[in-house]
Amino acid sequence: MVMIIGHRGARNLWPENSIEGFRRLAELGVEGVEFDVHMTSDRQLAVIHDPTLERTTTGLGPVSARTLAELQATTLRDSAEGIPSLDQVLEVLGESPLELHIELKTDAAGSAYAGMEVKVLEAVRRHRLEKRSVLTCFMLEVLETVRALSPAVPVLASLDRRSSEMLGGLDRAIDRLKAIPGIYVAVEKSLLVHRVQQFSAAFGADRIGAWVPNDEADLRYWLGQPVRQITTDRPDLALRIRAEIAA
Repeated sequence: MVMIIGHRGARNLWPENSIEGFRRLAELGVEGVEFDVHMTSDRQLAVIHDPTLERTTTGLGPVSARTLAELQATTLRDSAEGIPSLDQVLEVLGESPLELHIELKTDAAGSAYAGMEVKVLEAVRRHRLEKRSVLTCFMLEVLETVRALSPAVPVLASLDRRSSEMLGGLDRAIDRLKAIPGIYVAVEKSLLVHRVQQFSAAFGADRIGAWVPNDEADLRYWLGQPVRQITTDRPDLALRIRAEIAA
């Protein structure tokens, strides 16, 4: 069975990366949730996708220029909630059976946050979620640091055409990924569609996934492919289609 992962807490159904979205996703019956982490000016961890506030909140400017308290007081669009902390999200999701895909983001200049890997691992351990957490990133250096700090916590590389090009092309990217033991790889669907066999041969079908199929045709296609997971903004639709395929 292909696992269904709710992207940013199922952002097409509920406010993106919101406590409401995480709670409601956990009630759907999917296998996992994906969400994003940035570091604040006081070196705390906030759950938000973009390095800036404008798109998903009522605030302005870089996330990293605000304290956690300031971010928690910044309202999400289409919600009465503020931006949650990583601890708040882990507390909510810890009550569920979901696999947690925690993406370590980069700052507004595209640089990794110094020391973020340690802080995320500390939070995961504090909530006793090591066995259910998968730390993800586009930057392989970040995943290599996570692996060095904690060989037991799974890591996942996100890959699209841009990140593949930055690694010297797809073949070189795959070779670089293979150097990280036990890595999972989530590939943007338009890149993966012509290379499923190549990725499967390199990593095994049980270690690759597709993001982000959302419409019925795409979901039906990827739920029928030899992949471990799909990461989608429409987990409700994915569940219905998967049940139809099974029947």
